[in-house]
Amino acid sequence: MSFVMTAEERESFLADVHVGILAVERNGRAPLAVPVWYDVDDGDVVVWMDRDTVKDKAITAAGRFSLVVQSETPPYRYVTAEGPVVSNGEPPSREQALAIAGRYLPEADAESYVGTDLGDRSILVRMRPRYWLSNDQSKT
Repeated sequence: MSFVMTAEERESFLADVHVGILAVERNGRAPLAVPVWYDVDDGDVVVWMDRDTVKDKAITAAGRFSLVVQSETPPYRYVTAEGPVVSNGEPPSREQALAIAGRYLPEADAESYVGTDLGDRSILVRMRPRYWLSNDQSKT
């Protein structure tokens, strides 16, 4: 029996609200692994962050990253997406920032968060998944 998710199962799982763990290689150091809010837009993983942070610099240098998303209660499931960065550096629109924040916060809180955090240093990073790993323990 395979525990691997189908493409449709992966998409459905990623559409649910989970904090992702972004992982990116670094020269001479251990990989950077940090929690992030994410969205999936037209098949791309989208992350809103600030320019010139450790995360931004590592992603820019590597040109790729991976994102793992997991459930923390049984039956355990996870999806890992890995691929190249296809866009990095453009500021998110208010709508794009709200799409990400709105996944994790009630509407009024998302509006407030975006109003406070969307600024001159904000960038939107898009990764196009090329490789997938998944496991769905509910398939037992």
